[in-house]
Amino acid sequence: MKAVILAGGLGTRLSEATNLIPKPMVEIGGKPILWHIMKTYSYYGIDEFIICCGYKQYVIKEYFANYFRHNCDMTVDMSNNSIKILNNYSENWKVTMVDTGLNTMTGGRIKRIQQYVENERFLLTYGDGVADVDILDTLKFHDESNGVLTLTAYKPSGKFGALELDQNTNKVKSFLEKPDGDRNWINAGYFVCEPTVFDYITEGDNTIFERKPLENIAKEGKMQAYLHKGFWKPMDTLRDNVELNEMWDSGDAPWKVWK
Repeated sequence: MKAVILAGGLGTRLSEATNLIPKPMVEIGGKPILWHIMKTYSYYGIDEFIICCGYKQYVIKEYFANYFRHNCDMTVDMSNNSIKILNNYSENWKVTMVDTGLNTMTGGRIKRIQQYVENERFLLTYGDGVADVDILDTLKFHDESNGVLTLTAYKPSGKFGALELDQNTNKVKSFLEKPDGDRNWINAGYFVCEPTVFDYITEGDNTIFERKPLENIAKEGKMQAYLHKGFWKPMDTLRDNVELNEMWDSGDAPWKVWK
């Protein structure tokens, strides 16, 4: 089974870092967030990936084309231009990188990689968020649902503490540190998809996956939500990147399920 990762957006809300590299290549602990996402899938036995590239796609291609050399010790003998590899810390991954266009919408990017998925079930996520989602459990849940698509739903906490006040005296009755936001579940971006998903992408490159395709699948009663109650965090801003790096550096990175 393949995991498809959307990695082609401009990342404008993280422009401090993405003026030179695509957002999925912004680092956490010295490794691109894309690498962290792939390590999560790999932990559950998913080692074949299709990356939907776009903005500065050559950076992603260069990284994986030279991954072996980036992650091993070597001796370079300049007298005869030879290289001796001393060890190998590479991954057992097969990575297909597809240029899906600079301005293509999410649905259009997915449609463009249909030929590489072929007629088989696939996993799908965005290249800018990390989670400790149990991938095998989502697959089991999807099997039991008999649907076209399963999305992982998450209920985020609020950004600020909340006060419970006495309505008559305005005295503070209790204080909640970052309670559930507005108590709504949101799309956390980890999907299990049947190949019939491609049939719902009908507007070419302009198709926004989260609009008509997902809305129509839901209207037909063919979408289920896997409720994830663990950790999930997108990297939308520089502050998010700083927080994720602080978690990693402190040794408290909940998404690090691998050894």
